[in-house]
Amino acid sequence: MKKQLLKITTLSLLATSLLYGDGYRIPETSAYGVALSAANVANSKGADASYYNPANMAFMSDKQALDINLMYVGLDATTFKGSMSATDNTAVDIKAKSESFAIPSIHYVSPKYGNFRYGFSFVVPGGLTKRWTDSPAVDKAEEFSLTVIELNPTISYKINNQLAIAYGFRILHSEGIVKSTSSASRDLEGNSWDFGCNLALSYKPTSNLDLAITYRSNVDLTEEGNAKLHIGSAKVYDGGASVEVPIPAVIDLAMAYTFSTQTTVEFVYERALWSSYEDLDFDYKSEIPSILKKPMDDPIAKDWEDINIYRLGITQKMQDYTLMAGAVYSQTPVSEQRVSYELPDSDSLSVSMGGRYEIDKSLDIGISMLYSIRDERTVKNDEIDGTFSNSNILLVSFGAGYKF
Repeated sequence: MKKQLLKITTLSLLATSLLYGDGYRIPETSAYGVALSAANVANSKGADASYYNPANMAFMSDKQALDINLMYVGLDATTFKGSMSATDNTAVDIKAKSESFAIPSIHYVSPKYGNFRYGFSFVVPGGLTKRWTDSPAVDKAEEFSLTVIELNPTISYKINNQLAIAYGFRILHSEGIVKSTSSASRDLEGNSWDFGCNLALSYKPTSNLDLAITYRSNVDLTEEGNAKLHIGSAKVYDGGASVEVPIPAVIDLAMAYTFSTQTTVEFVYERALWSSYEDLDFDYKSEIPSILKKPMDDPIAKDWEDINIYRLGITQKMQDYTLMAGAVYSQTPVSEQRVSYELPDSDSLSVSMGGRYEIDKSLDIGISMLYSIRDERTVKNDEIDGTFSNSNILLVSFGAGYKF
C-alpha cells in the first residue's frame, strides 16, 4: 500500500517518454506552467517563481504566497507495428498499456527579509512508465518505471530595482523498478537520495521588459536496492544491485514583453544537456552466472544527445481573470540507433491553454491543459524494425493560489 500511494502521489519516471520528445523530464509543475507550456520563466510572478525562476521572488509584493496544484497525466497506449526483430521478419502488432496519474505540487514564497527572500517547492521533475504485455517488447520492458520527487528550497537577493539573483538546492528522492521476462528474467527495485543545485538571474531593463537566465544542475539518480535474476523458473541471483540514471542539466534563456493592453508574450530557449546519459549499467554486488553476463551485466549504450526546446507563452491580464496559452516544440535526445521499447521517444509539438480567476485579493483558482502531439517514429536498429505511434499525452492541472 505504501508503494502504491507513493506512485499515485509522485509518478513513475524511468520510462518518461512521458512528456514531449524531451526524454523523461516534466517541466510543468503548476497550473501556470501547464497553461503556458512552461514559458513562465522571465514573467513568473506567482509562488511558482520559487521553482521556475527564484530570482523573480525579489520583485514580488511583500506578502507570503502559496500555490497548490494537482495535475492529471494521461498517456495514450503506444502502438508498435513491425517485425519481431532486426533478424526475424515475423509480423508484430502490439500495444503498451495506457497510463494515468495524479501529480501534486506545492510552491511557497516568504515575505521579504531586507533584500533577501526565501522559497520552497515540492515537485515531480521527471517521470517515466512504459508497460508492455506482449513479445518482443515484454522481453525488454515488462515494466520500466522510476518515481521521482524533488524538494527545492531557494533564496533570492535583490541587488537593485532592476537586477536580482537566486540560488537553490535540489533534493531528489527516487524509486526505480525494472522488470523483463524472457528465458532469462530480471526483477530489480531500488531507491536513492541525490542532490544538485539551481541558479537564476533576472534583469528588468525597462518596466515592460523582463530578461532571465536559469540553470538547473544535472542530478544522477543512483538507484540502489535488490535484484532477482532467473533462468527459466530457477532463481540464480538474489542480492544487492544498483543502476544510475541522470536528470540532465538545463539552461533557460527567457525574454518577456508586456504591451499596454496588459498582454505579455514570453519566449524561452531551453538547452537540455542529455549527453550526460551515456549508458545504462547495472551493477551487482556479487558475481552473477556467466551465462547472464551479456544480457544482464553488460552496459547498455544510450549515447543521448543535447537538445533544443522552444517555448512560447501568452498571458492576458483582465480585471478578475487571467487567460493564458502556450506552445512548445521539443527535439528528442534519443537517436534512432538507441530507441528502445522502454522509451520510444520522438520529437513533439505541444499546445496549451488555461485561466485563473481572482476570487479576492488573497485567493485565486485556476485550471489549465496541455496536449502533446508526438511524431510517429520509424526505427530500424539492432533490435527494433518497425514504427511506434499513438504516444500522445494530455495534462490537466487544477491550482489554487493564496497570499497572506
